[in-house]
Amino acid sequence: MREILIAGGLALFFSLFGTPLLIKALARRGYGQFIRDDGPTTHHTKRGTPTMGGIIIIFSVIASYLIAHLISGNTLSVSALLVIGLVIAIGLVGLIDDYMKISRQNSGGISGKQKIAGQVLAASVFGYLGLQFADKDGYTPVSLQLSTVRDTSITLGVIAVVIWVAFMVTATSNGVNLTDGLDGLATGAAVMSFIAFVLIGVWEFGQSCAVVTTANCYQVRDPLDLAVLSAAFAGSCTGFLWWNASPAKIFMGDTGSLALGAALAGIATSLRIQLLLIPLGGLFVIITMSVALQVLYFKITGGKRLFKMAPLHHHFELMGWGQVTVVLRFWIIAGLCVAMGLGLFYADWVVG
Repeated sequence: MREILIAGGLALFFSLFGTPLLIKALARRGYGQFIRDDGPTTHHTKRGTPTMGGIIIIFSVIASYLIAHLISGNTLSVSALLVIGLVIAIGLVGLIDDYMKISRQNSGGISGKQKIAGQVLAASVFGYLGLQFADKDGYTPVSLQLSTVRDTSITLGVIAVVIWVAFMVTATSNGVNLTDGLDGLATGAAVMSFIAFVLIGVWEFGQSCAVVTTANCYQVRDPLDLAVLSAAFAGSCTGFLWWNASPAKIFMGDTGSLALGAALAGIATSLRIQLLLIPLGGLFVIITMSVALQVLYFKITGGKRLFKMAPLHHHFELMGWGQVTVVLRFWIIAGLCVAMGLGLFYADWVVG
């Protein structure tokens, strides 16, 4: 438990005080955000704001996680290391995309197909490796069972698991990326989701089959260490949010948004709560669905729009809502979704 506090506190410290240093370094090199002309006109003032802030988020997480283990003397878990590897790999895809946008001074980074290919490749490797490395109880970081609030009786084959995990990671990464369109919106929502993971990881550890012998015990590998990693992400995002909140001094870029999405999907998979990620990341789901509905409606009606603009937060901007108002109200939605997810998780344990 002490590791959770150490990891979260150190990540907050590194991110809070490291972000201004990154802002200065990025500004000196002219690594500023390019703003699309077809977006809300209020966003044009953000042109040139330093981007690629995801670098400090990822660094703070890794550094705090490692130092927390160095202090406690506990060994690093395979489950957490696999998630970290996934985050680094997909964060690198985002970093390349951000760099190409900056160097070209337009919104065209790597192609959509290249970005998806990079995400699928990294997620597939994570999914496959997650089925290896069984512990003394036979638990692997990733389960062959489909999970809701815990593993179900539905067994998937190795190939099906890899495909499912690749879909989860890619969908969540792009969902966070779509949500990262207003100052602090995606960062604040991610903090809530990671805090939920901390609570779930601690609960699964306390009620694991290695500790209790009840019928509703959890068969999860490394739940407590995944809680430590989740605390590091929560702390890192909170420190970054100080500088990312309106008016943002820095953006996380695809480097951060894709990496955070990968972390959410990777930790949810490892905690055996795959489908519970839908309510726990409810805001990201809503934002993603708004884009899908906009595209579908546009094609069906021959050019008409369901929303003034997608993703959904831009629709409300064009309705006259201020950016801060949109962010605060969407944070409320995110919080309610997380609360519902935690309620479903606890209800399963009570009923089970």
